[in-house]
Amino acid sequence: MKKFLKTVLAVICGLLIFNLIGFAILMMFGSAFSKTEPVIPTTGILKVDLSKVIVAEQAREDLTFSSTEQIQTIGLRQATQAIRNAAQDPGVKCIYLKPDGLNIGTANIMEFRKALSDFRSSGKPVVAYTENPSTGGYYLASVADKVWVASYQGATPMLTGISSQMMFLSDLLQKLGIKVQLIRHGKYKSAGEMYIRNSSSPENRQQTQAFVDAIWEAFASEIALSRGISVGELNAAIDDLRLCLPSDYIEWGLADEIVDRAALEQKLSVLAGVDSFEQVQMIPFAEYLKTHQKNNFRSPNKIAIIYANGQIMDGMSLSDVAGDRFASIAESVRKDSTIKAVVLRVNSPGGSVVASEKIKNELDLLAKEKVLVASYGDYAASGGYWISNGADKIYCSPSTLTGSIGVFGMIPDLSGFYEDVAHIGVESVSSNKHGDMYSLSRPLNEEEIAFQQRSIEAVYNKFVRIVSDGREMTPAEVDAIAQGRVWAGSDAVRIGLVDEIGTLEDALGYAATAAGNSDLSNWNVVEYPKPLSWIDELTALFSNTEETDFSIYSRWYENWKKGKYEVVFADLPYRLEIR
Repeated sequence: MKKFLKTVLAVICGLLIFNLIGFAILMMFGSAFSKTEPVIPTTGILKVDLSKVIVAEQAREDLTFSSTEQIQTIGLRQATQAIRNAAQDPGVKCIYLKPDGLNIGTANIMEFRKALSDFRSSGKPVVAYTENPSTGGYYLASVADKVWVASYQGATPMLTGISSQMMFLSDLLQKLGIKVQLIRHGKYKSAGEMYIRNSSSPENRQQTQAFVDAIWEAFASEIALSRGISVGELNAAIDDLRLCLPSDYIEWGLADEIVDRAALEQKLSVLAGVDSFEQVQMIPFAEYLKTHQKNNFRSPNKIAIIYANGQIMDGMSLSDVAGDRFASIAESVRKDSTIKAVVLRVNSPGGSVVASEKIKNELDLLAKEKVLVASYGDYAASGGYWISNGADKIYCSPSTLTGSIGVFGMIPDLSGFYEDVAHIGVESVSSNKHGDMYSLSRPLNEEEIAFQQRSIEAVYNKFVRIVSDGREMTPAEVDAIAQGRVWAGSDAVRIGLVDEIGTLEDALGYAATAAGNSDLSNWNVVEYPKPLSWIDELTALFSNTEETDFSIYSRWYENWKKGKYEVVFADLPYRLEIR
């Protein structure tokens, strides 16, 4: 009966996928015959509306059928390259930036802002218009020659600084009869604290405050420099809640003029060199990017970018950084004789130690044969740092959360839940003394905790040795800056975990030079893994392949139930978002 039900469910899912794909195809054909694709101007103002595009690590194919109306996900490299191309394009008169509604990671915001700054250096202006200034949005806007704010009084300014939110579940779990047994090495290794505490440990609070302060310092210093004010003045305006009304931004030197719609259109007309706004030719950024991508596909020599973006997980999953899949990718890149250099783009908080080891082993083999450069995005922590610290050179953003060289194990005890909440009786029969150690139906005893601690210590010592070898430091030097502590990118450079502050483009430039030709235009840059099409993502959604975006702990529990016992992690417990 169980097998029969599985078969019926599979048939239903198959029919659903078939119908959805059929519907999508019909929609695409219908759209193609019913609508005429708009003509993209070749001369005019390049409009960068960040409510219409998401600047991600890699581009993706979005499941929408009108390219002019969708929110499109574009790759960071392609986005910054388009800005550089626009600087040399005589058809682009200026950039009109609308930063409101941005959805960009912290490191990507900084790289994108640098590209806009380089555009200004070409002699062409950048103007920004904001209606609801947020911290990230204003940070981008501040690079412009002119910052205009809307005259709307109902807007909600949110230039308030940055923060990291931590959540603690100890009381909730206690009420549910669930206890979490946390075994770790590293006084700063805070992953798992949310399950056993009601507030931060002093060490976690210290490190969190340190990296939040470091990232804000990077943001604030660039804003202050662009606007000709001091960091102290900026902080005073924010801390005293002085930035409430549009006029406040003028008073504090953070904007140049309050404009209504008519004034905005008039200013854009002047920039475009036409008499009326109806004559202004706006070039949508996403469309400009598609038509102005440059890559030397004819070159026999290639530089590969491998994107390690997401949690490091076991298996062959198409989502996240799956250990077996990425090890296979690294192996294929190593064996491709046309690829002369590799940039490993890391944007990962870590995850499975086993998966990290698999990826690390293949990357070590690759580094013996080819140039290997690492470029860090928002996160290169724990497992993310584990796989990448052996690169020939490492670049990061000032805001990259780096390090977290520590290890933890986490084993729930559900006995209280079974007995007191669910009223379920559980009885174990084992062949050996500790046969039910991982059953979750009882707490670990002292002997079993010592067993787990021994495993944790062994993994931590290996982590230290890996960093020691990769960064040419003594184990004692690594241990002093490890202990699970997270560092902002600027601090990571200072203590030797990273070589240099730099962008993905900087990493590509170094890789090209190290491989024998410093001119990137002579290289064919190829990306791995290939971005998923919407059909791939749709199929994965309805397949039995664990593609759902669970947290590492939820997916860990699902694997646990299937007998895949993974208890040791090198992972980062928190995220930092800029709004």
